[in-house]
Amino acid sequence: MPQVAPFVLVAVLGGVQLTVGSRWGVLSLLAVGPALAAALGGVRLVLAVGAEVLVICALFAVANPAGSEVAYQRALKVSLVGIGVAAAACLARARRDRDLAKVRLIAEAAQKVVLRPVPRQVGPLKLTMRYLSASEEARVGGDLYDVVSTPHCVRLVVGDAEGKGLAALESASAVLGVFREAAHEEGSLAAIVSRIESSLAREFSDEEFVTAIFAEFRADGAEMKLLNCGHPDPLLLGPAGPRFIGSRQEGLPLGLGHLTGEPRSTLTIAFEPGDQVLFYTDGIAEARNRAGEFFPLAESASLRAPQRPETLVDRLCNEMNKHVGHTLDDDVALLLVSRDAAPLTHD
Repeated sequence: MPQVAPFVLVAVLGGVQLTVGSRWGVLSLLAVGPALAAALGGVRLVLAVGAEVLVICALFAVANPAGSEVAYQRALKVSLVGIGVAAAACLARARRDRDLAKVRLIAEAAQKVVLRPVPRQVGPLKLTMRYLSASEEARVGGDLYDVVSTPHCVRLVVGDAEGKGLAALESASAVLGVFREAAHEEGSLAAIVSRIESSLAREFSDEEFVTAIFAEFRADGAEMKLLNCGHPDPLLLGPAGPRFIGSRQEGLPLGLGHLTGEPRSTLTIAFEPGDQVLFYTDGIAEARNRAGEFFPLAESASLRAPQRPETLVDRLCNEMNKHVGHTLDDDVALLLVSRDAAPLTHD
């Protein structure tokens, strides 16, 4: 166990000092023990190692009574200072960890209010969601997603607000708030986007924007409509293998549509039984390894073998993490929509 290391270090240094006598100032190095304990554990570990240090100092004084008083006093002072500093550092770290834990809980609660759970199935459509955070700190990201079921269709949005932290979360919240109402009230994806744009025009500055892709699935799941607002193209997973869809339909991000004034275009494609479509944020599209190589999403082995939706998404996340080999630079949101395979018929 790592926490044994400070005790072993102090014992070794004490043994060396007892062996060489007072000619060498090894005893002063015992203060390294409490410092190492502070790095590996808490105050209790520091005090336990500190007690061992004091015992070693006492043994040295008894074993070398002649000429050792100055060395003993110097080592004792250094050790006591080291123990005090290490204990104070542990207390400060514990207080910081408690504060960070509270802030993290608040941040996670705020993000959960914005990002509602996605239903596992709506009619013939299975929905599989994964969200990977790029930071263990108390930060929130701008990735957004939601699914709204209406009597006639299923509508969803996946997007990414520019920036990080509370500003990005506020932008994501603004988009989702309008989408959740408009998805029930508007007759088309273009009308939903227009309504979101009108709302954002009152709230966003000229430098704020949100990339997003909107999708609409017919109630029977047989048809899918896409409207892309500057977001990475989704991947259609079918018998022909993974392929990006909608690359010619990409428009400006939300908040910037007024720059051209051109109407948003919608792409309609068939969604066959057994087909799957993967929506994602640029955290996976722009994930790089230490050599600067992007994760080859379309060539991913996880997307080519038939498997359950949950297994597919989990394997894709594992494959991406293995490729990157370090902490993610950006949050990743994945939403896989699968249409149930056609039932077998008997003659």
